[in-house]
Amino acid sequence: MSSSITEALLQCELFGKLTEEEVQPISALCQVEQYEVGETVFTQGDRGSKIHIIKDGQVTLERSVDLGDRKAKVRITTLGRGRAFGCWLALLGDANNVMSSAVCNKKTEVISVEGPALRSALKNNPSVGFKVMERLTHMLADRLRGVYGAMEKL
Repeated sequence: MSSSITEALLQCELFGKLTEEEVQPISALCQVEQYEVGETVFTQGDRGSKIHIIKDGQVTLERSVDLGDRKAKVRITTLGRGRAFGCWLALLGDANNVMSSAVCNKKTEVISVEGPALRSALKNNPSVGFKVMERLTHMLADRLRGVYGAMEKL
């Protein structure tokens, strides 16, 4: 397990409330992925099973919408170092369709973990699982505010 992965997880919004000891089992499940400018981490509608944490770089979450007589792409939010994104439903144990696209604005390095593996680790340590789910609740509330704000601009 990489100490740089552990350090990044300790500084991210999803796992930042955990101790190093609590993060270690999660860190062991992670891998690092590299993306170039303009490359997509995932595309709306793809089957997704991963949670991603930005170690370095910048990612925009956007959603394509069909407004009947026209189509539009709506920017939900732009995320930088320490921010998490991905297929949150994968934490239920299965792959699901992702609801937005994630496009890299800069050369980006992300730490990725399979949702079902993370779910298993959190179930094995309920106190850690509770801390992570509490953070996830706050993050998703923030994302929903971003979606509502983007919809108001249509």
